[in-house]
Amino acid sequence: MATYSSTLTWKIPWTEEPGGLYSAQLSCSQRCGDQSGPCSCHPTCFGLASCCVDIRDFCLEISPYSGSMMGGKDFVVRHLNWSNPADSVICSFKESIQTHGYVDASGRVHCVSPLLYESGRIPFTLSMNNGRSFPRSGTWLSVHPSKVSDSEKSQLVNETRWQYYGTPGTQGNLTLTWNTSALPSDTVTIELWGYEETGKPYSQQWAAAWSYLYSLATNIHNSGSFTFTPKPAPQNFQRWEVGSLRIVDSRHSAGKPDVQAIWSNEHALAWHLGEDFRMDPVAWARNQCLAWEELEDQLPTFLEELPDCPCTLAQARADSGRFHTDYGCDLEQGSVCTYHPGAVHCVRSVQASPRYYSGQQCCYTADGTQLLTADSTGGSTPDRGHDWGSPPYRVPPRVPGLSHWIYDVISFYHCCLWAPECFRYMNRRPSSDCRSYRPPSAFGDPHFVTFDGTNFTFNGRGEYVLLEAALTDLRVQARTQTRVTPEGSQDRGTGLTAVAVQEANSDVVEVRLGDGAGVLQVLLNQEVLSFAEQRWMDLKGMFLSVAAGNRVSVMLTSEAGLEISLQGPFLSVAGLLGTFNNDPTDDFTLRSGRSCHQRQFSRTVRFGADWAVQNASSLLTYDSKFLVENFKERPKHDPTFLPLFPEESSASPSQASAAADLCGDDSFCKFDVAATGSLSVGNASRVAHMQHRLRVQSLQPVVSCGWLAPPANGHKQGERYLVGSTVRFRCNNGYSLAGADASTCQADGTWSWPTPTCQPGENTPPTRSPAHKSLPYPHCLAPPISRPSPAHRPLACPRTLPRPAHAPAP
Repeated sequence: MATYSSTLTWKIPWTEEPGGLYSAQLSCSQRCGDQSGPCSCHPTCFGLASCCVDIRDFCLEISPYSGSMMGGKDFVVRHLNWSNPADSVICSFKESIQTHGYVDASGRVHCVSPLLYESGRIPFTLSMNNGRSFPRSGTWLSVHPSKVSDSEKSQLVNETRWQYYGTPGTQGNLTLTWNTSALPSDTVTIELWGYEETGKPYSQQWAAAWSYLYSLATNIHNSGSFTFTPKPAPQNFQRWEVGSLRIVDSRHSAGKPDVQAIWSNEHALAWHLGEDFRMDPVAWARNQCLAWEELEDQLPTFLEELPDCPCTLAQARADSGRFHTDYGCDLEQGSVCTYHPGAVHCVRSVQASPRYYSGQQCCYTADGTQLLTADSTGGSTPDRGHDWGSPPYRVPPRVPGLSHWIYDVISFYHCCLWAPECFRYMNRRPSSDCRSYRPPSAFGDPHFVTFDGTNFTFNGRGEYVLLEAALTDLRVQARTQTRVTPEGSQDRGTGLTAVAVQEANSDVVEVRLGDGAGVLQVLLNQEVLSFAEQRWMDLKGMFLSVAAGNRVSVMLTSEAGLEISLQGPFLSVAGLLGTFNNDPTDDFTLRSGRSCHQRQFSRTVRFGADWAVQNASSLLTYDSKFLVENFKERPKHDPTFLPLFPEESSASPSQASAAADLCGDDSFCKFDVAATGSLSVGNASRVAHMQHRLRVQSLQPVVSCGWLAPPANGHKQGERYLVGSTVRFRCNNGYSLAGADASTCQADGTWSWPTPTCQPGENTPPTRSPAHKSLPYPHCLAPPISRPSPAHRPLACPRTLPRPAHAPAP
């Protein structure tokens, strides 16, 4: 027996094998992820004590494990020491991008991340012999630039000043600061890099490129600060309007790619533009805006394939499968919505649109009303380039953050910030209304509320299918276990302890109870993930977000969503359950396709047992002796376990009064107190059920009548267009109102009166519209969620959008 550590061993069956094949199977060289052979190189081997002794030498762990997709991040290969290296270290990312690593004085091996045009998990291999072989492998997490910690970036002091430089009143010096410990060098060079997308849009020739332009300073002391007076760039560099500053060791030649570096935020390069911009920035920007407008009119429209915005803030926050918080305007961060005045919260569509890879944005006021660009420049604007990009990234308009800058942000500067042409921008980026929005819903814990609204309790012990959707090949599986009481006995009720999800050929994500109390553990393809550096990950076929308070959100390509949270000793799941066709009678459908009535299962667990997971198709992880022996090697549905059934559940006499006070009329809470004897377990179910009811209430369909225009030569009062809302009209001085002075949104989605006209002449009493009783609209916020997104648009337009009479309604 060979020993790897005090808790990890592997056994060698001494049999003859031809050649060196058997010897190779004893090593993890070029075998990471392989479970076959006499020892394992799979992540599950650590818990099963079956790893090859050299697994940490070849299956690499790195620190830090993430950095900006701009590259230049130095990371250490843990557990690998290399004394007196004779050859160069080469790090190869995605089998095609190579950077030079090194071995430090302590024998630790380092790599430097490359400049990438994509976010997500990037495989890399390591050569210690100057590239002759790459037997070692690991994974680097490439991160959207806006999600990188400020401590890892250089800072544009007063960033707005940088991006307005050359406009009236914005002159003088600019200052750049950085953390000197992030770049251990005596002297540094500060470079300007520009980003552009060239070629015919939506063609094979469309390409993205970062280019080194010129150096602002060379061989200066690494003091952490640099101040300079910008000069207009040479003519051949002025076509770059979006870029970033890079700080590197002065020993590197100018523009040398993929070396250790500190990058600034990408930003509008007003400070480097030519004399023509500085002489008349408004005229220059107006010409750029008109050129963008002409290009937009030639490009295919992308608005029609975007999802409609949720009608209310409550819907937007509850619909976590399709929409996620825009960090540029986040209610949980104090609603500092500089770029959307009047809004308190914005969300973005999680997935890019299917054909043009565009993105939706939706903003809301304090009373939950959607804020539209037709009424205010604080309204939300859709994006030709989704800010978060679109897999597989790398080419326009799918490059995370940067395609959005080229097609949506720099044009906003041209039209709205540097020239008074904002109406042109808003006409081509109108807010979506919500007339076609359809909300989702679901819940499960093992008390389930299906998508069609059926309630039932299932207390089998084993592993079961929660959801299968043939259209998208979505599968959700769960493991249920009993709770062990403080006295060591087992309850007659079970709860969810692990949930795994996969859609088509996506990654597999599993969320399970960790070893410690109140701890969630997240696994990706059976490997435990760390969220110490990043709480958002772009994965294959899904996005993954971990929020404070032990809540994990999985957002799938099909726009289905799953939220797993910790409730007491078990997991609670919100997702898509049942056969969603608004028919609760077929929610109890066996694998054979036959539907049965819920009453048939009141004394059996046949329904759940029929949907037990099979080993061949299991998504769950078995990385401990306990899990292997109790779930992998046993029937997936434990036939020996006798659960407590709802009709025989009642709290013990000593708990009856406390249970009644705690649970009220919540049957889930009552059942769990009876099954476990624990008021805390019952309370956890009560809270989970209450949160579900709040989510369902938030996601109730809402009737919208759509945007209602103000009259020409007049104005309106009211920017809420949902059922029961009333909009009032007034004319400017010298005009009289012809028509009703108010219109109310009716239950059939139509306005009670059309927009009146304002005709020249003295004001005359308007036609009074019939009285309408305003319908109360409950505003209920769903549980908070978190999602990083940059805020690119410092707003300088007036609050009221200059909107010509011919402009189309959004």
